[in-house]
Amino acid sequence: MKYFAGIDVGSTAIKVAVVNEDGEIAGVHVTASGSLFHKNSTEALNTLLGKLNLKREHVRYLIATGYGRKLFKEADDSISEITANAIGAFETGKAYGGVRTIINIGGQDSKAIQIDNTGNVVNFVMNDKCAAGTGRFLDVAARNMDLDLEELGDCHFQATTAPLNINSTCTVFAESEIIGLLAKGHGKPEIIAGIHYSIASRTVRLAKRVGIEDRVYFDGGPALNKGLVAAIQDELGRELVVPEYPQTTTAFGAAMLARNEFMADQTLEPA
Repeated sequence: MKYFAGIDVGSTAIKVAVVNEDGEIAGVHVTASGSLFHKNSTEALNTLLGKLNLKREHVRYLIATGYGRKLFKEADDSISEITANAIGAFETGKAYGGVRTIINIGGQDSKAIQIDNTGNVVNFVMNDKCAAGTGRFLDVAARNMDLDLEELGDCHFQATTAPLNINSTCTVFAESEIIGLLAKGHGKPEIIAGIHYSIASRTVRLAKRVGIEDRVYFDGGPALNKGLVAAIQDELGRELVVPEYPQTTTAFGAAMLARNEFMADQTLEPA
């Protein structure tokens, strides 16, 4: 059995995916990026291979993507995260009847991508760098409210009154706004719900810029937050397709491209 890998070196997390020659996911792994991108990327890859009882030589082709893709020089090739995310969502979306619109929220940015019925990127847009609509904003919010990041989703559904408005478009100013609301005695659930709806509103506006078609696929670490998923669904007026492993869609897309390119080269070799 041949294996292929994709490694998504993001600004806040490193994601690795390994697929076999049939295009099936063999395993995925996620770890914090830290400051040593190359070292931590290598360790993340080796950790996953160890879990799968594979050695590096068993991986026939590896493609890097993401913010720090150029730093992982051992990769056979590198591609943009837009392309890798589109491929990963297209392949994963087949199980849901196909997807055409992708919402990706990462640690430092958010994206909306429109793909055609073969998985090619038709259009995409990204948020402003300072917009308060990313995973980093959720990290800051959780810290200010003395909660674990994983608690935000459950806390969202504990709100007993309407979500509070969070109007700032910059993470720094939004943080001050949150602190001010806490100082006035507002409940954490109402603030958290307000944060989620603030992100949802900006995210949906982004998606509308590329055009919302068919099923909408939501990936990235924040897609694990059920409160945020609910808020985006409310703003969209439709359900989202959220994969089992939303953090690793882009790494999976890179692994699938590695597999496809390798297999295509094999068919071109003379008998």
